[in-house]
Amino acid sequence: MNGVFSMGTTIVIGSDHAGFRMKEFIIKKLEEAGYTVEDKGTHNETSVDAGVYAVAVGEAVAADPQQKRGILICGTGIGMSMMANKVKGIRASLVTDLFSAKMTRAHNDANVLCMGARIIAPYMAWEFTQTWLNTKHLGGKYAKRVQAMMDYEKQH
Repeated sequence: MNGVFSMGTTIVIGSDHAGFRMKEFIIKKLEEAGYTVEDKGTHNETSVDAGVYAVAVGEAVAADPQQKRGILICGTGIGMSMMANKVKGIRASLVTDLFSAKMTRAHNDANVLCMGARIIAPYMAWEFTQTWLNTKHLGGKYAKRVQAMMDYEKQH
């Protein structure tokens, strides 16, 4: 594994029916790269509610934030990101380009990456995933901003 996450990091992944094929592709690429992957489903292309999988991934990451990061895939990535962000401790970010994939880690320390299978091609999703996994949070003023988000969440 060449990412900035420690060797013990587990990537928790989930999708709805629209993201199923891309999820399977990303799992294969992650495993080839040496990551441990925990698949929260769905396990086929039968229509399902995306929120169930967003919560499952979010709760797994929130329960072990030092060792787990999440990836969510649906048709657009929008529903997954919105639902995952309802889980306390989650900073899920939808990405549609490489710059966003990098900045969501560097500036916002996102712990869940969200992508849309109907928006981007599988190999581009893999590029986004690698960029996200290999980008360090910059800390400093950005750590203060992330802490402000988390403090707000605790207070409300």
